[in-house]
Amino acid sequence: MCSACGYPAAPGHWTEAGAPTAHDRLRAKFRRAQVLQQVLPSYGLKVFEGGEIPGIQVSTMSGAQTILRDLDEIWAMAEKVSGGPVDPLDPRFIGEE
Repeated sequence: MCSACGYPAAPGHWTEAGAPTAHDRLRAKFRRAQVLQQVLPSYGLKVFEGGEIPGIQVSTMSGAQTILRDLDEIWAMAEKVSGGPVDPLDPRFIGEE
């Protein structure tokens, strides 16, 4: 259990599969955060990943903050904030546009 947020220790995200060490898993977590930092402002959200807590800190442009556990929760919040569907494979995010 994380003493900062109260979440139990996360078993890892499916995107970390194949990361053999804790260092590799942490690197994958930071890389995911970099991608989210590029994608989510379009939906009115910002993310911060400090590596100290099991989740990822997400804030709205108005300053409301929450800690979300995984990408599913992040996409659900983005859809709620933006008022419409979010497609993480939108061509503008994966460099095809």
